[in-house]
Amino acid sequence: MSATRSPKVSERVAPKAADPQPQKKKRDDDDGPDFATLFRAWVESHRASLLDSLRRLGKQPIGSFFTCMVMAVALSLPMGLSLLLSNVERLGGSWQRAAQISLYLQLEASPAEGESLREQIKAIPGVAEAEYVGRDQALEEFQQQSGLGDALKELPENPLPGVVLVTPNEVDKPALEALRQKLSELPKVQQAQLDLVWVERLAAILKLGDRFVFGLTVLLVSALLLVIGNTIRLHIENRRTEIEVIKLVGGTDSYVRRPFLYMGALYGFGAGILSWGVLAFGLNWLNEAVVGLAGLYGSDFALAGVPVADGLPLLLGAVLLGYIGAWIAVARHLRELAPK
Repeated sequence: MSATRSPKVSERVAPKAADPQPQKKKRDDDDGPDFATLFRAWVESHRASLLDSLRRLGKQPIGSFFTCMVMAVALSLPMGLSLLLSNVERLGGSWQRAAQISLYLQLEASPAEGESLREQIKAIPGVAEAEYVGRDQALEEFQQQSGLGDALKELPENPLPGVVLVTPNEVDKPALEALRQKLSELPKVQQAQLDLVWVERLAAILKLGDRFVFGLTVLLVSALLLVIGNTIRLHIENRRTEIEVIKLVGGTDSYVRRPFLYMGALYGFGAGILSWGVLAFGLNWLNEAVVGLAGLYGSDFALAGVPVADGLPLLLGAVLLGYIGAWIAVARHLRELAPK
């Protein structure tokens, strides 16, 4: 009988404990899609919404054009008035001459002393220009303007003093009063006169213009929001069934809202472009009459067009208004379209 024992059946069947068991690989997809996939899906969703909005606006070209034109007219009114005020402020030289400080010199001041005083005044901060008018020149101008030439010739001597006309850098009442007080203390100056009534009138006119433009802007911006909101509401009503189906199958509010926001922004973009063109054409058309009127007064003043620094904010503001108006309209009506 052999001394070797045969292995048990259980030992033959059961695998060895030391043998490693093959394990299944863990899937990397358990954490969901990566950032690149999500970003591509987000971009594709926005691109599809933008193209869909363009396609829907293109199906109604006349209605879309007139909606943009109404918005453009509402944008052009306050912007046009603001540009006109800016052009008025460009007449700084004329306004400054209206606020000139007249320095009447002593009668014994010589022309050389007057010229020296003029050079001294030009170096003072806040002074844009200084002009010396001698006694003889002052008398000649007074004879021409008063019509009393023959009577003045009978006078034994010239009664008019020399004058230094000082043009300030800015038209500001406190600054002008301080400058007048400083100039009055200069040597050979007998009297320093400033017509503050002109300054006050100018400040009042510009302040009134700024307030009027601000009030008109608030009113027309409110009207623009109503126009774009009503337009987007009509688009929502036309797609009511489609939106309800999208929400029934799990579409989110942001997915439903996105095409209408793009539509509002496109309306604003079109309105901004049209408004820029309307303003450029209107100022160019008005400029012919302004140049003719300025020529009668010996001035070469002309209206400036719409600079890029003003046109780009106008365009961006129009897009933002369209976006905000669409957001308000969608937020208001989206709750009414919840699936039942």
